Amino acid sequence: MIALLALLAYFALMLLLGWQAERGREQSAREYYLAGSGLASVALFFALFGTNCSPFVLLGVPGMSYHEGLAIFSLNAPIIALGVPLLLWWMGQPARRLSLELGALSPAELYSRKLGSRAVGWVLFGSFTLFTLPYMVTGIAGCGLALESVFPEVLSREVGAALSLGVALAYTLMGGMRATAWTNIVQGALFLGVILLVGVLLFIALGGPAAAFERLLAERPELSFLDRDAPRTEWKSFLSTSINITLTVACFPHMLVRLMAARDDRSLRASMRLYPLALALLWLPAVLIGVFGALLRPGLEGKASDGVFPWMVGELLGPQWAVLGTLAVLAAAMSTLDAQLLTLGSMLERDVRGVRRKGGERLFLLGVAVLTFALYLAFEASEVSIFGLSNFAFSGYVMLFPTLVLGLHWNGLTARGAVLSMLGGIGTLALASLGWFPTLGFQPVVPGLTMAFALAWVGSLGGTGRLPRPSAQATNRRRPQNGSTSQPRGSEVG
Repeated sequence: MIALLALLAYFALMLLLGWQAERGREQSAREYYLAGSGLASVALFFALFGTNCSPFVLLGVPGMSYHEGLAIFSLNAPIIALGVPLLLWWMGQPARRLSLELGALSPAELYSRKLGSRAVGWVLFGSFTLFTLPYMVTGIAGCGLALESVFPEVLSREVGAALSLGVALAYTLMGGMRATAWTNIVQGALFLGVILLVGVLLFIALGGPAAAFERLLAERPELSFLDRDAPRTEWKSFLSTSINITLTVACFPHMLVRLMAARDDRSLRASMRLYPLALALLWLPAVLIGVFGALLRPGLEGKASDGVFPWMVGELLGPQWAVLGTLAVLAAAMSTLDAQLLTLGSMLERDVRGVRRKGGERLFLLGVAVLTFALYLAFEASEVSIFGLSNFAFSGYVMLFPTLVLGLHWNGLTARGAVLSMLGGIGTLALASLGWFPTLGFQPVVPGLTMAFALAWVGSLGGTGRLPRPSAQATNRRRPQNGSTSQPRGSEVG
């Protein structure tokens, strides 16, 4: 009964926040998709943090550390905690300002207008969709797995996934970016608090940190150190993984659009200062739960290890409070899903169809949700893990990095160079993954990224990047002395 009431309360709160976000506000396109460009420090931080932390962290990372041990933390966490906020700051400042100057409301629209080419927007939209849809599948897969673990006789994985997707879609449809920002504050605090609690209770159950690691060394010593001879820790593989997992976050369209929604540079700077600490607090217990889960529940194979976090919550908190683990997974998944739904909907409306009529965005969001669920059903029938599907999406996103970063910082990039870079990078990644392109011992992401940078430069030879004249609406905005664009009174979020 406690579990059911907690689940209903969580869903009701999300819907209430979505309704409140819409209530009494003018639903202009900028308001709906970018919260009126008014995300202040707290809301912006949780919007970015919650959007970045999907079931990949709560389910995929424990699932991998279950098999590979503490090395997962040393491979990824320091790079993410330091590299990601620096990249987001470097790209966020110009993206926010250009969004206002050009009147762009989606990432694809931003680069399309910056380079003066609709083709750039179409290729970006297609690429973003190709890699965002499978990443969304991991989110609802995590929700289905978590709900089934608590309500095995009531909810199947498929029903749980559909329910979670439906609620995320509902509050996003109601309030747009503002609704997702408000819900992300609750969701981020929830999944961070739960995973820290489970990490503490895990050590208490094992007799303290010293006793826990002594048992690990005695029973599973291979999980306690970084094996330099393991394929994942060989230097070329390590470098490849570092590039992949760091650059991909800056290429998420659902992260870029939140950077575009920042109120000013001060809000962006404050959010980036909190980012490393929050990520470290999240990743450390995620890895430890997987490692010590291998001691407490040995024998899980393949994608079955994705369920070690929900199982650990049930073991440590008891069956009545196991729902907290479910709510944490739901919060992590839905805080990413809502941003992905909103971003794909905005690009489909503005960049492909060119629709500007009020209310059209909601129909597109519904279509994206239906397609995502269809792909999820195919995923459940396969043997692919959440970590594996996420890794596919991450590698694809990185192929867009040259266009995204050069489009903001190099005026010499042309539309031709951008299109060649994106298509050539993705093509090289595919060929390298199939073994048809030399990798020299690196993962396919490295030759793909190298090719993408090379084609961006070659394709831009003999031309200049073109910055179209800002729209009249953007030109007429009042600009304060600090370079940020002023907002109407009451438009700030957080």
